[in-house]
Amino acid sequence: MARYSQEVLERLKRETDLPTLVRAKGIELKPHGSDLIGLCPFHNDTTPSLVLSRKDGVWLWHCLGECGSGGDVLEWVMKAEGVSFRHAVELLLNGNGHDAVRAEKIVKRTTVRYLSSPVEATADDVTLLNQVVLGYYHETLKKTPAALSYLEGRGLKSEEAL
Repeated sequence: MARYSQEVLERLKRETDLPTLVRAKGIELKPHGSDLIGLCPFHNDTTPSLVLSRKDGVWLWHCLGECGSGGDVLEWVMKAEGVSFRHAVELLLNGNGHDAVRAEKIVKRTTVRYLSSPVEATADDVTLLNQVVLGYYHETLKKTPAALSYLEGRGLKSEEAL
């Protein structure tokens, strides 16, 4: 099941160069103090209103104009490519975002098919619960040393208990 740890998400945000992604969409960025500015691609912008700033090692963007959009590199990929959060993470993980910038134009609405669901959409409640519990939580439990040592300390480390 696709769930990303906070560490993976933070690493993506730190290691992905947002100005490179923005420039790949054909947006010219100019220095403005410690920030970069350019025309916002999400509305008809005639004066630069897109601001890119680096805070605590993470690039952030914000439109000071009509659309008021903003966020980090994940929100940029989601908005620019018209994809879901999960798909944006996958794009950034598979090539550090360079797959996400191949198309030169900004996508105004989703054109990419959604990723397949990690659970069966037609399953009943009991089946879905089993898929989540056995598919995600059980696998995560088996891979988490702290949880395993806690269970062992409580005398619950048998295969049956797991």
